[in-house]
Amino acid sequence: MKNRDRRPMRSGPGGSSAGASRPGPRGGKDGAKGSAGKGREERPRSADKRPPRAEAEASSVRVAAESARALMIRTGEPPAERVPLILESPGAGDFHLIDSGEGLKLEQYGPYRIVRPEAQALWPKALPSHVWERADAIFTGDTDEDGMGRWRFPREALGETWPLSLLGIDFLGRFTSFRHVGVFPEQIAHWTWMKERVEEAGRPLKVLNLFGYTGVASLVAASAGAEVTHVDASKKAIGWARENQALSRLDRAPIRWICEDAMKFIQREERRGSRYDIILTDPPKFGRGPNGEVWQLFDHLPLMLDICRELLSPKAVGLVLTAYSIRASFYSIHELMRETMRGKGGIVESGELVIREAGLDGKTPGRALSTSLFSRWVPK
Repeated sequence: MKNRDRRPMRSGPGGSSAGASRPGPRGGKDGAKGSAGKGREERPRSADKRPPRAEAEASSVRVAAESARALMIRTGEPPAERVPLILESPGAGDFHLIDSGEGLKLEQYGPYRIVRPEAQALWPKALPSHVWERADAIFTGDTDEDGMGRWRFPREALGETWPLSLLGIDFLGRFTSFRHVGVFPEQIAHWTWMKERVEEAGRPLKVLNLFGYTGVASLVAASAGAEVTHVDASKKAIGWARENQALSRLDRAPIRWICEDAMKFIQREERRGSRYDIILTDPPKFGRGPNGEVWQLFDHLPLMLDICRELLSPKAVGLVLTAYSIRASFYSIHELMRETMRGKGGIVESGELVIREAGLDGKTPGRALSTSLFSRWVPK
């Protein structure tokens, strides 16, 4: 966008970096998922004894002071809006949600039935107890989204990894200490949308996947014909993604695997004049970059979206934001997205991602389980 279309505003805490990984978290399996990955699963802990909040604030101020990138005040009309939009991800490939209730969910991942905590499953279980008791793996321990725990295998010991397939992509499931298994199936709705846009474009689209975790979204895009840049702060997450690439026989696909803090990466891409047709960003509420950069969702999200706007190509297809485990309405990220995209035209559609129960056979519709908030800008 030309400079006359935007005015600089003083830098704030949004100048911080930490492309936070979703935990080993939604980032690596061991807490290395620092910042640019999906810091939702495992977060590296600080080496010193300062309280996490105080440390995060000190780091945020320090990085903000060093940042030369100011948040822009956008002018022009905000995009049209479509709210609320509920995107339902059905079972696909080797996954479906069998049942939920009483703070738990029972899922099918390939050959395994898995029980994990789910705070939003407030209702009673629909299936009898003997079905739940036949689970192959049960996560126990801290019920916080980013809390550590352990897996219990009531029937027989299982290996750390096992093969899975989703939307034509083969990848490894893995029992991590932060309850996650290497894929977030609620994202099927976004991935299907992206796959269709890439296939119908008639030209190779460039896709940027920020906080990319184990690479399933990147592989879906690449298999459809896109040129993909995948960014995550966790070396182990990147290694896992490369394993998935080999399993999917996409070794020759045009994918750049970048292990770096997400905010640092996109600021450098902006200075380079790089452009992308689709940007997926799936940040954690808190995370750390490979060099200790701190990511705080509420502090840093405005600047991240602001830079992402600058990275959109003239014929961009969409900018997708997903937010997990935050105490906020989807309207908060909806209005932020509309402010960010002022003068850009198009439409901002926001709401929730949900997964519907499908029973033991994967074909019997049940209740819808809300998993996350999202906001998506698309051209009209």
